[in-house]
Amino acid sequence: MRAKARQRSNGFGKAVAVIMLAALGFAFALGQTRSASAQAVRPPANAVTPAEMGESPRDLDIGRYKATWGQVRRGVVGDVGIPDKREAVLVQATGQVWRGLHTGPVVRWSGYGLVAVLVVLVVYYLWRGSIKIEHGRSGRLIERFSALDRFAHWLAASTFIVLAITGLNLLFGRHLFLKGPGVVSIGANFSGGQDFYAALTHWGKIVHDFASWGFIVGLVLMFVLWVGENLPTRDDLVWLARAGGLFSRGLHLPAQKINAGQKMLFWGVIIFGGSLAYSGLCLLFPFQILPWNYAFKALNLLGLGLPTDLLPVQEMQLTQLWHSIVAICVIVALIAHTYIGTIGMEGAFEAMGSGMVDENWARQHHPQWAEEVERKAAEGAKGGHAQPAE
Repeated sequence: MRAKARQRSNGFGKAVAVIMLAALGFAFALGQTRSASAQAVRPPANAVTPAEMGESPRDLDIGRYKATWGQVRRGVVGDVGIPDKREAVLVQATGQVWRGLHTGPVVRWSGYGLVAVLVVLVVYYLWRGSIKIEHGRSGRLIERFSALDRFAHWLAASTFIVLAITGLNLLFGRHLFLKGPGVVSIGANFSGGQDFYAALTHWGKIVHDFASWGFIVGLVLMFVLWVGENLPTRDDLVWLARAGGLFSRGLHLPAQKINAGQKMLFWGVIIFGGSLAYSGLCLLFPFQILPWNYAFKALNLLGLGLPTDLLPVQEMQLTQLWHSIVAICVIVALIAHTYIGTIGMEGAFEAMGSGMVDENWARQHHPQWAEEVERKAAEGAKGGHAQPAE
């Protein structure tokens, strides 16, 4: 059963990854088409025309001149003596596509996503309040997570917070510190604002690079420690059908040590966190790891028709876009997770704080796990073993 469940879970993760890769590939392919038309590169303002070079109008071949520039600005391939013939592109027109996406939709929709999750959580809190322990605290404690479990969690969590803050500065910092209106434009409100932002971003990038290694270690530890407890079961379908009881009061749903919502979060963090780590390594070692040609060749087996002759710089552009988009998705999900684990649910933070939870909390939110712990404690008592910690 566990092997089948693991296969289903891996299949789900692969399906999600394929969908996101296909979507990004389609967007990039569409951008390439647009770059050959409306977004094509224009001649520089100081470009010298044949007429300005003193040639006679009768000697000018304006049609040929325009045709030649048209080819250049659309990324025509010339000839080079180096082994990589893909570098024979004088103007890489897709750079405009990347710049337009990075400074436009990515920033705009990332901002919408962050604001939206905060608004939803505030509204939900005003409506539901903190989910209380219905029968109050019993005073009897059950160990939920070991010291090693908590170390893995807080290593990944603390480093991700650092990565999120420094990464958001790279995405929004220029607008916040240099272009924002009024008091929002922090860096522009005093002398040396640009220097302030430059120093902040420079050191933030260094911190971001070093913190990433801690996040990778934490991610690996969490996978090794928790993968067995996060395999899907039939009870998860019941939990999901009732939305985990988040919109119902007094509803106790079947749940093992890890419920369906926590399992979804776990696999989301593993899959998309792993993707973040991999794309981050591609950016940390630029032009050394180039994954997209291979990924698009695999996706083309599904008949998607994605480009498979990308230049190294195009690979880096795609990687940067992917890294930014996935990072925002993970940040939004973990903001919701942080809410539930702190003010959203009484007694939840203690699970990763001290590792111990109240017995009534366990019975309310993870009844099957609580029964199993109590049964093992009773069997241990009959055999003369120690009782669970209180």
